[in-house]
Amino acid sequence: MDLDVFVTAHRAEWDRLDALLGRQRRLTGAEADELVALYQRTATHLSLIQSSAPDPQLTGRLSQLVARARSAVTGTRRASWRDVTRFLAHGFPAAVYRSRHWWVPTALLSTLIAALLGWWIGTHPEIQATIAAPSELRELTRPGGQYETYYSSHPAASFAAQVWTNNAWAAALCLILGIFLGLPVLWILFQNMLNLGVGFGLMSSAGRLDTFLGLVLPHGLLELTAVFVATGTGLRLGWTLIDPGPRTRRAALAEEGRAAISMAIGLALVLFVSGAIEGFVTPSGLPTWARITIGVAAELAFLAYVYVLGGRAARAGETGDVEAAERSAAVPTAA
Repeated sequence: MDLDVFVTAHRAEWDRLDALLGRQRRLTGAEADELVALYQRTATHLSLIQSSAPDPQLTGRLSQLVARARSAVTGTRRASWRDVTRFLAHGFPAAVYRSRHWWVPTALLSTLIAALLGWWIGTHPEIQATIAAPSELRELTRPGGQYETYYSSHPAASFAAQVWTNNAWAAALCLILGIFLGLPVLWILFQNMLNLGVGFGLMSSAGRLDTFLGLVLPHGLLELTAVFVATGTGLRLGWTLIDPGPRTRRAALAEEGRAAISMAIGLALVLFVSGAIEGFVTPSGLPTWARITIGVAAELAFLAYVYVLGGRAARAGETGDVEAAERSAAVPTAA
């Protein structure tokens, strides 16, 4: 495309759009219709220039012009409780459901790795010796030792808040760092599985695996599921860089990135629930079976939420992205 010829042919339209946007008085009906038509045409021109003959100065000018026109056409929109309801009932569960082909295999493989690490550590005293001195290991695993008192070492409310903050930050990192081809996400996940495997191995070698599971399962089922969802979504975002599918790489990253951000908000709510369980249920005096039952119920409720509500929303076309009116204009690249 000859950029000079293109600019000469369409400059008058851009100037006219700029003039209409600069009007201080209310536009007439005919002028409003003209503004909408010019906005659509200018958005098309911008798309053409970006794809065929990118010019930073011209692209910047038209981007600003299109943004102003879009604001004038769509108006200012404020978030409402309707948006919150839509997000919780449709957007978030649909986004988790759509990424199930990433996070479910991640969960299964990670759990297997943690179990193998736990078995390896639990059956090899020489490996345990590299973790800590024998006296320190006994202090960790004995009845009333550090593994047990960890969950009651602070007031329940402050402990739950601390756990929630740490876990929400870890989940957000998995989602954000996915853009780096998913490699940092794999490292974060391995660190989590290693910590789980160490606890599993040390407590099993001390003959106290039932106690360990009784402490971990009530909150760990939901907490680890949230971590797996964040990890799978981060890996999916990284894969989008490699294979964006039928979309342009830019459009694919924008769509998946917005869905990942919304998922970070949703997972923070899920981790709030698991943090509350860890702070108030795990160290409570309830029987082990009752604490595990609460954890299993929370996990099943989340899976039903994802597969029932999320599956229905996804089949209806929900992606977890923002509403169409809130997205950047996507227009055909035609002259």
